[in-house]
Amino acid sequence: MTHPIALREIDHIVLRAVDQAALARFYCDVLGCTIERDQAAIGLLQLRAGSSLIDLVSIDGKLGRMGGAAPGREGRNLDHFCLRVEPFDVDAIRAHLQAHGVAIGEFGSRYGAEGEGPSLYLEDPEGNTVELKGPPYESQDAGAR
Repeated sequence: MTHPIALREIDHIVLRAVDQAALARFYCDVLGCTIERDQAAIGLLQLRAGSSLIDLVSIDGKLGRMGGAAPGREGRNLDHFCLRVEPFDVDAIRAHLQAHGVAIGEFGSRYGAEGEGPSLYLEDPEGNTVELKGPPYESQDAGAR
């Protein structure tokens, strides 16, 4: 019997933001997202991240006030999330992040939804950990043939 819920991918994540504008600049200017919708009346800014969305909810807005205390080092509302990146040119990615003053975490090989492949960690302006994940090594090898 097949499962009645056929999951395909992450549709969106929601980050509660102390400084929504600073987070929007980071995700758009540094990581290449675009603004999808701005629902200022409820404090929601939706950013397009490939086929997914990153929703930024201002803690001062209607939605944000429902979430309790502001996120921070002692009370994070997310461990990390992963954005799939292709092509994954680690040198170009590092140079771009450094040009934007972003501290880069550990680079390594990690397992993700499509298999083992390159990844690196960074933090957004409010301390949320973001993983940038390249394609699995098998597809990189196949593409080189």
